[in-house]
Amino acid sequence: MDRAIPRRIHIIGSIGSGKTTLAKTLSNHLNIPYYELDNVVWKRFDTGDIRRTEQERDEYLSSIINSEYWIIEGVHHKWVSPCFQNADLILFLDTNFSTRRIRIIKRYFKQKIGIEKVNYRPTLKILKDLYRYNTVFEYKSKPEIFDMLTAYEKKFIILKSNDEIKNYIN
Repeated sequence: MDRAIPRRIHIIGSIGSGKTTLAKTLSNHLNIPYYELDNVVWKRFDTGDIRRTEQERDEYLSSIINSEYWIIEGVHHKWVSPCFQNADLILFLDTNFSTRRIRIIKRYFKQKIGIEKVNYRPTLKILKDLYRYNTVFEYKSKPEIFDMLTAYEKKFIILKSNDEIKNYIN
């Protein structure tokens, strides 16, 4: 690998784009801790999740990005500009819309039968919401993110498929 190994990586993409899988793989490969933005937004308890206040969320995010090494992954983009600024590398997973839809359905069934861990109870309402979020991402959030990330073009890479992701890792 000719390029310097990044110490701070931000992975962004829609639901079902492969963010968590890539974050875990890079974390193991580079020995860098990874963080899910959903867990920055939510305090996780066995009795149920509690949303952090914006101040708590921002302070927690700041504590992560002020560390020397990190991989942060998530769909969030409006409040994470400090991540973009401090990242050595920003990976945008622009996985095909229909591929993401199929993954959302597969994930739902895996969660229902208990072979995939989840931080919420998988219901048909949640499945519908995830489908809707995926559509909103494709037509509204994605253009906003591309616009936000033009300022970071030297450290911004778009990966469109599993093959591109695998090739990038190797």
